[in-house]
Amino acid sequence: MAVLTVVTAVGLLAVDRVVTGAAIWLKPFKSTVSIGLYALALAWLIALLPQRSRLAERSAFVIALFFAVVRRGAARVGKAYLSGGGRVGRVDLDDTASRLAVPVEDVDRVLRLAGDRPSAPLPAKADAPAILDRLAVRPDDAAEIMAGWPDADSPHWTPELRWLLDRSIALVRADLGGHGWLAPGPVLPRERGPAWRHLYVYAYLALVDVVTACHREHGIPEAVSRVTLADLGRNLAIDRRMHGEGWPVMQSWLTLHARGSLYELGRLQYQRGDTAIGLHIPEAGPLTPEAVTASLDDARAFFPRHFPEERYTAFSCGSWLLDPQLREYLPEDSNIVRFQRRFELEPYAEPEGLDADVEALRFVFRTLSTPLEKLPRRTTLQRAIVDHLKAGRHWRWRQGRFPI
Repeated sequence: MAVLTVVTAVGLLAVDRVVTGAAIWLKPFKSTVSIGLYALALAWLIALLPQRSRLAERSAFVIALFFAVVRRGAARVGKAYLSGGGRVGRVDLDDTASRLAVPVEDVDRVLRLAGDRPSAPLPAKADAPAILDRLAVRPDDAAEIMAGWPDADSPHWTPELRWLLDRSIALVRADLGGHGWLAPGPVLPRERGPAWRHLYVYAYLALVDVVTACHREHGIPEAVSRVTLADLGRNLAIDRRMHGEGWPVMQSWLTLHARGSLYELGRLQYQRGDTAIGLHIPEAGPLTPEAVTASLDDARAFFPRHFPEERYTAFSCGSWLLDPQLREYLPEDSNIVRFQRRFELEPYAEPEGLDADVEALRFVFRTLSTPLEKLPRRTTLQRAIVDHLKAGRHWRWRQGRFPI
């Protein structure tokens, strides 16, 4: 144990790697010191016995055996996230995936994309409530996030979860400025507790300062930066309404904000791209023509001003909301139909990995598991979605664009 204490002390002094705000060798050092002190105290107590005790010796042997097993298990786990400065070997990768209850391919992907790239520290816990409030996180969600905060001695955070948090932050940070869809890591069994439920929220919080600095470099107004990043609170509230069904999509969606790829300007959100700016429609009130026009005008001025090196020729959108079949149910003067008229649709092609029926249910009803006959029918759109599906028909994901 003395040798291990020396080794971990050297690691603590020589390695400056940090995981979730704590030195990566701090906990191993504390563990070896505490076990060593316990062993010394136990030996001292046994020496005080008036005569040799077979029971005491056997008890000491059992305790020593227990510590040896624990130390061996810790070493196995430790290799999965410590060896080689964060690299995971194939055998240990399997073990890490098993402990996280996710496919090994997902852990391998995180490892390949994050590598040894730099992570980012979480904000100080004392500052977190104000940050969550600024990000429009509701009190009930904020309370859960604070309860599961990744303190260095938190029992909720296993070594595998700390490794995943650290490498997820690095993975997203490595693609700062990227435009594409990016999963920050595997979909976790969130029912296991707050650390599992909000791991990617903590990653988002760690990246707020990083992306805010990026915004400042591009001269993004603070008000735009604030409302854009506050989409975290909106999505957490939706996820709560959906009883967790929506999070697998949201955890990837929010990496657009964390990389400086997406901006909210009035009624719409805008995603930087190659030659077209992608439009997204958040849950933020009626989609009136006036609100859409004002937002588009803001975007026409925003992107040339803050990203002059990027040349955009069109606005684009991919959504079930552009499906012409909606006109069979909605009046011509409805906000959705008038929004559709702005676009020239591309020829239909079956999208890969997207189910328009699922996306329509997600957006309109905020549920993916409620039977059709139990869904509300209060609005024309709700009735349209349900009646279309009950008739055995399917919605289509359509792509459209129009010139800037």
